[in-house]
Amino acid sequence: MNSTGDSKRLTSGRVLAVCIGPGGIPKHPVPSAEVVDLGLVGDAHRFPFHGGAHRAVCLFATEDYRRLETDGVRATPPGAFGENLLTEGLDYALLAAGDRLRVGNAVELEIHDVREPCKTLKPLDARFPNLMLGRSGFLCRVLRGGTVRTGDAITAVGRGGTARGRLG
Repeated sequence: MNSTGDSKRLTSGRVLAVCIGPGGIPKHPVPSAEVVDLGLVGDAHRFPFHGGAHRAVCLFATEDYRRLETDGVRATPPGAFGENLLTEGLDYALLAAGDRLRVGNAVELEIHDVREPCKTLKPLDARFPNLMLGRSGFLCRVLRGGTVRTGDAITAVGRGGTARGRLG
């Protein structure tokens, strides 16, 4: 049961890819990574305002990759949109700022904000960032670090936000 008593609305899925990069996009899949307060060890951002404690880990749904491909965006590998964790099965429409997620056995994240589509994605498709409105993922802060691995379960474990669904 979560803090609002709405246990039926919790969602879960799995991590399809763990991605890091030296700065900017794309990021590249790795089998696992250590998660610390400021994100994944080995990951960096091109611009200082892209990172920080409240924007430490970026989540993106594989379902949104598929929707973008349906819209004519060429197939892209995991990490192409700058995400750290590519998820499958986690219903982003049921999530909002303040919600907590457990990844694997140890890592706990809190959704800080909906990720704003970034103009740095424009080289992938001229319709970006507009094409990503409403499907650009979440930025999270790290509540508890640990190791995250491809294939780990990712589960919503508590509600914190009042707004539901995607903004953007």
